[in-house]
Amino acid sequence: MNPLLRVPFEIPFDQIEVAHIVPAVRQLLGEAQANIDAIANSTEPRSFANTMAALDEAGVNLENAMAVVRHLECVSNTPELREAIQTIDPEVSAFYSAIPLNDKLWKAIQGVPETGLDAVQKRFLTKQVDAFRRHGAELEAPAKARLTEIDVALQGLCTKFSQNVLDATNAYELIVEEEAKLAGLPENAKQAARASAEAKAKSGWRFTLQAPSYLPVLTYLDDAEIRRQMWQAYMSRATSGEYDNRDLMRQILTLRREKAHLLGYFTFADFVLADRMAQRGVIAQEFVGGLELATRDKFGEEHSALEAFAGKTLEPWDISYYAEKQREKLYAFDEEALRPYFAVGPVVDGMFRLCERLFGIEVQHRPDAKVYEPSVNYYEIFSDGRMIGAFYADWFPRESKRGGAWMEPVRTGGPQPDGSFAPHLGVICGNMTPPMADKPALLTHREVETIFHEFGHLLHHCLSEVPIRSLSGTNVPWDFVELPSQIMENWCWERESLDFFARHYESGETIPEELFQKMVRARQYRAASAQMRQLGFATVDLTLHTEFDPKVEVDLLDFANAVLQRFAVTQLPKDYGMILGFTHLFSGPVGYAAGYYSYKWAEVLDADAFSRFKAEGVLNAATGREYRAKILAKGNSEEARDLFRGFMGRDPDQAALLQRNGLA
Repeated sequence: MNPLLRVPFEIPFDQIEVAHIVPAVRQLLGEAQANIDAIANSTEPRSFANTMAALDEAGVNLENAMAVVRHLECVSNTPELREAIQTIDPEVSAFYSAIPLNDKLWKAIQGVPETGLDAVQKRFLTKQVDAFRRHGAELEAPAKARLTEIDVALQGLCTKFSQNVLDATNAYELIVEEEAKLAGLPENAKQAARASAEAKAKSGWRFTLQAPSYLPVLTYLDDAEIRRQMWQAYMSRATSGEYDNRDLMRQILTLRREKAHLLGYFTFADFVLADRMAQRGVIAQEFVGGLELATRDKFGEEHSALEAFAGKTLEPWDISYYAEKQREKLYAFDEEALRPYFAVGPVVDGMFRLCERLFGIEVQHRPDAKVYEPSVNYYEIFSDGRMIGAFYADWFPRESKRGGAWMEPVRTGGPQPDGSFAPHLGVICGNMTPPMADKPALLTHREVETIFHEFGHLLHHCLSEVPIRSLSGTNVPWDFVELPSQIMENWCWERESLDFFARHYESGETIPEELFQKMVRARQYRAASAQMRQLGFATVDLTLHTEFDPKVEVDLLDFANAVLQRFAVTQLPKDYGMILGFTHLFSGPVGYAAGYYSYKWAEVLDADAFSRFKAEGVLNAATGREYRAKILAKGNSEEARDLFRGFMGRDPDQAALLQRNGLA
């Protein structure tokens, strides 16, 4: 009766209870281990089917259950759920860590003959041999035991790090009692703040550190003191008290470094990047450093111009505020003027229609499906009359939900041995501006880009046609995985594509041409500053995972802030703690650790790849079908460089990105 033991395709969220998690996961761990043992101990002649294909499917029920559990942890976090996850995390981590350390299994894989295998099967075999070797298959027994200890410890530390960020975010609120202090704030943000206060049975206007509440304050509010309070609260999350992440961060970095050394790598960055496009930490650093050099002069010019405009030396909490004022003056463009054209329903529906035209799919809403929250929607994706995927869309913030936006595969399908096609299942989440009592959710243009971004990941997962699960969909190098997501953002800037989804929520009219032209002219505004911000994150990430030495007594916050200061135009305060809330780097044993540069790496790819759409037509169905066939459908069945060459006919060129950002 435990629904997690065999999770059906349509997840029965109404039946899943926290009490199901521990017994289900333990039973599934036992089943998965039995499958591994059966492969390892088999006396039959080794073949791809009885060894590699069996290995690919050995833990599928465990993976399906854990995908649901991890998703609930992200969107419906409760103390009881945390306790259950903390109980099973060490056991799950130990299981996966032990797979490449299993001597019999390692010998079994090495015994699989390549004769008769197709190209995808050969690639899977080769990559598994490399992965086993890279994850310790050839280590001595004591080193293998220590590696397992490290993996288990990392999972627990990273889970706690993420929980601390969520709790620290939720622990803060700012109540403003006087409406006069809200001068400058858009009416939409004021209404949201009033509704937030009423939901907590409080008077006045309530502001939190969730993005839809925090960002309008920093961007529009005239009161500099309130901006300062909000900025300092956000940048000091998880820096003190019961949610302090300092020690967790040090332990995580120390264990990652030890793991890399155990496996024969000089740095954790080298270990992580060995099977990615960059291949080594130094190559990623050179890439980031090259973009920094190309950006720094314009970056300085932008800030000098902003301070001249403001007529004063700016504090960190002044930057967004005066930047918005400067943009309004330079381009007569107010970002808020776009919001009425981006009601979430028409945006999402129009995005579906756009993708139907480009990629030959059909997306259908299923209002009768079971969901875990009333605001969540469930959709199915069809191609040539066959359902190839489905997904849950969860767009609005809740206190039990982590911040940011993301896509997660929940179930990986694909072509089956009997010729059928098993559909994929995923989830896309965000923390967008929620609806008001009398208005639908009206989004910023950046929020629209975020929806397109996450749907790009979802398409990469659901349009995969790779028959081997481990090579399917988004299981690609992380410096390639952002190409399908980031390229989707380009359709948020083109007149033809905007008309698919940008409609005034009351009149149904498209964006007026004058407003559209203002938006396009303002696109490159402070592009160097935006790029330097991302390069700063990438640099501090790579520096922490190449240069940090736990034997050297150093305050990690000071160490990280010294790097980040290079990319800041104002003096960072002593207690600046952005790094302690950086869940991209520290909420998982690997995650984006030593890989944050991937956003910029893939941005080069996406700007270059979209240049083909620009040349052949942004709504050109033939180009869209080719992109689907040569990128989205291929997963990790070929080298990422070869996939890019297959679509573009050449290697990537940075010029398209620099030109798009006005830096060339």
